Amino acid sequence: MQVLNKHNALHHYTWSNNCDGWVFVDTNELSVKQELMPKQTAESLHYHKKAQQFFFILKGIATFEVDGKVFSVKENEGFHIPAGKKHRIINNTNSDLEFILSSQPSTNNDRFNCSDDEEN
Repeated sequence: MQVLNKHNALHHYTWSNNCDGWVFVDTNELSVKQELMPKQTAESLHYHKKAQQFFFILKGIATFEVDGKVFSVKENEGFHIPAGKKHRIINNTNSDLEFILSSQPSTNNDRFNCSDDEEN
């Protein structure tokens, strides 16, 4: 057991348009990460067959697209996405967006990009 933060995370990674992520918990049953999205960035539309996800916004305003609907989530608010829902997070602002992301079970090998589906 230990206190975790961005400086002693299990793993640091980058994704998409210069977005950062830090892994705090990485088991088959649970994944907990902190992620930072610079201004005007977005991830691709995707879904998870098994994993549900919970996003808690630490800094900024997140825009979520879920099954064609748009939701705005502010600092100190959370957002739950059930398994199977096509979704993505977007930072439409001119400030960084930072959040905690919990996935249960882990999304390892459970991410399916919608553009891949459309090509098949």
